[in-house]
Amino acid sequence: MVYMPVIYLFYKENNFSVTELFVLHAIYSLIIAVLEVPSGYVADVWGRKTALVTGTLLGSIGFFVYSQSYFFIGFVLAEVLLGIGQSLLSGADSALLYDTLLQQKKERNYIKVEGRITASGNFAEALAGLFVSLFVFETVRVNFYIQAGLAFLAFIVSVFLVEPTMHSKRNNPGIKDILQIVNHTLRQNRVLRDLVIFSSIIGFASLTMAWFAQPIFTEIGLPKQDFGYAWVVLNLLVAAGSLLSVKLGSVSMKKILFLLAIPLSVGFITSAFSLNLWVIVSLVIFYIIRGTAHPILKKYINDITDSGKRATVLSIRSLVIRVIYSGFGPLLGYWSDNISLKFALLMCGSTVLILSLITISSVLLSMKRQPGNNS
Repeated sequence: MVYMPVIYLFYKENNFSVTELFVLHAIYSLIIAVLEVPSGYVADVWGRKTALVTGTLLGSIGFFVYSQSYFFIGFVLAEVLLGIGQSLLSGADSALLYDTLLQQKKERNYIKVEGRITASGNFAEALAGLFVSLFVFETVRVNFYIQAGLAFLAFIVSVFLVEPTMHSKRNNPGIKDILQIVNHTLRQNRVLRDLVIFSSIIGFASLTMAWFAQPIFTEIGLPKQDFGYAWVVLNLLVAAGSLLSVKLGSVSMKKILFLLAIPLSVGFITSAFSLNLWVIVSLVIFYIIRGTAHPILKKYINDITDSGKRATVLSIRSLVIRVIYSGFGPLLGYWSDNISLKFALLMCGSTVLILSLITISSVLLSMKRQPGNNS
């Protein structure tokens, strides 16, 4: 992800505002939201490998379009391609992993393996941050040329993935079957519903802070040449949190949910009141917890989901994240541009805190009503 440490600088290089940054990513999120569940279902019906191969190919094309675009409409086209590609990847990757471990009777290792994968990804992003700090090109656009090549490498690697033989495919595929899975996830199984919603709120918080990080760097006066180094540190913190997640496997779900929700929501609020070097403390805590949340929450969801609908259910989670972001993200960008970054951070933190506490209460209530689902 050699473009992420300098994405804000790229938009500024093309005379884009923070609002346009959030609008562009809202378009990306909206595309994912529309296609998330159908693409997850495609992975369950046609195979996870097929979805991953197609998704990585579209991703490489999307980054190539980005590298060639100079106007807003070009960036929109790139975001659409990337959104379609990401919707095919989302859910299919974790479903492939969980079923592989299940086939090997190693499903208890899911948090450890998912944590290692997340950590590896963040170590790679940390290297990307180091790369953009050591190699400062005349234009940020060069990073997108490199990114298109790296994305194509992901496509090549995906071709060599192996589909687990125990993946149970849907017997009667179609729209009716999709609606039945959605109904089961969001209505019939209350524990699964509440975990999906809670995980989506946490995912929204993580996604939003990722886009707020560079405006925060700018606000505190961090030199542009140090953006990459800051990105290295943040991603190493996420990697550390991912590796830490396996240590929390024995902690009760109730404690875990509060452990994830409170620091992430408060992280926005404390950042708003410390837009100086002290903001580093808030970001450190936020990014460690962000890394911890991903493997644990996916484990909770996978444990109570059947193989034949695993990718679809995980896609429903991503759908909720993108719907929240598509509706709220542009508003945060508008507040940041027209009121203040502090106000936008405060509103985001308060919203995440309120929604998290409501959802945790619902999770705990659902667990009492359905004790057999408490995994």
